[in-house]
Amino acid sequence: MNILAPSDEGLQRAAEALRAGLLVAFPTETVYGLGGDGFNPHALARIFAVKGRPRFDPLIIHIAERDSLERIAAIPSLEPAVRNKLDVLCACLWPGPLTLILPKQPEVPDLATSGLPTVAVRFPDHRVAQQLIRRSTGAVAAPSANPFGYLSPTRAEHVQEQLGDQLAFILDGGPCSIGVESTVLDLSAGSPRILRPGGTPRERIEAILGAVEGPSAEQGRMPHSPGQLKSHYAPRTALTLHRREEMILLPYEPSAGYLFFDRRSRDAWVQGLDRPYDLEPGGTSRIRLLSEGGSLGEAAARLFDLLHELDKIGVSRIRAERVPDAGLGPAINDRLSRAAAAEVLAH
Repeated sequence: MNILAPSDEGLQRAAEALRAGLLVAFPTETVYGLGGDGFNPHALARIFAVKGRPRFDPLIIHIAERDSLERIAAIPSLEPAVRNKLDVLCACLWPGPLTLILPKQPEVPDLATSGLPTVAVRFPDHRVAQQLIRRSTGAVAAPSANPFGYLSPTRAEHVQEQLGDQLAFILDGGPCSIGVESTVLDLSAGSPRILRPGGTPRERIEAILGAVEGPSAEQGRMPHSPGQLKSHYAPRTALTLHRREEMILLPYEPSAGYLFFDRRSRDAWVQGLDRPYDLEPGGTSRIRLLSEGGSLGEAAARLFDLLHELDKIGVSRIRAERVPDAGLGPAINDRLSRAAAAEVLAH
C-alpha cells in the first residue's frame, strides 16, 4: 500500500519522490492531482503515459508561493492593463480554485504546455498541496489523478483504485472540499475569457474584473487549456443528462441509477410514478441526491463521489439532473454535459 498520511514524514517522502522524477498523487481543494516535477520532461512524459492523456492536452503547473509565478509565466510580456488584472486576481482569488493562462517562460518544457506559447498556472488552497510543492520542486505539474476521460478523484481511495500501482505515493488528505476542477481563465490574449467553468464562480471573477467572456460554443480538437475536450469526466456507465422538468417525469427503470439535484426533485419524481409505493427492493439504493437542501456548494463537492458510487453498483445507465446555472452550477453542468457527451462520441 503506497498511501501516506500527510504527516511531516509522509510529506518528506512524497517530496523526495517528486524531486527524483517520480509521480505522487496529492489532495487539493478541487480534486486529487497526479503530480510530477513541472520542469522535468521525463516526469511530465510519465504523467501523460500513466493517465493515457493525449499529448495535445496541456497540464496545469501548481505553485505554492505567489513569487514562483514569474519562474513559470512571462509576466513582463503582458500589457500593463492585463498585468494589473493579474495582480488583482492573485490578491483576491489565490490561493484558490482558479487556473490562469499566461505567456510561458522558455524554461517551461513544451511537453507541459503541449507546445503552446502559454502555460496554465494555479496556486491551490490546500495545506497538504502547498507543503508538498514547497518541499519538492516549487512547481508541480498535476492533472487530475485518474485515467484520461474518466471521473476525477475526490478521495485517496479513488486514486488507489484507478492508478495506485503506477504511483510512488498517494498523500491522503481526506475528501476534497470543492469537488470540481478549477476555473480556467485566459489572460494571454487581451480580454479575459473563461475557458472552463470550475470552482471559482464566474460571478466572483466579474465582481473583481467586470464582465468577462465565457467559454466558446466551439470546442476544438486542439485545446488551448486543460479541460476543453468535449468528452471528459465520464463514468464507465453511460450517462444521460436531463433538465429538471424532464427528470421528474421519467418512468422508473429497474436497472438505472438516478442522480437528482435535491430532495424536492426526487420527491416530485417519486410522487409522479405510477406506483411510487412499489419501487422494487433495492431500487432506492440506486438513487442519489447531490444536495438534500439544494446547496450548489454541497452538490459540487459530492458530484464525482456520487458518480463513482453509481458506477460501482452496476447500473445500466445513470440519469442525471441538470442543476441551476448560478454560482457553481455551470461547473457542475459542464462536467455532467461532458460525461454525457462521452457516450454520444462513442457511437
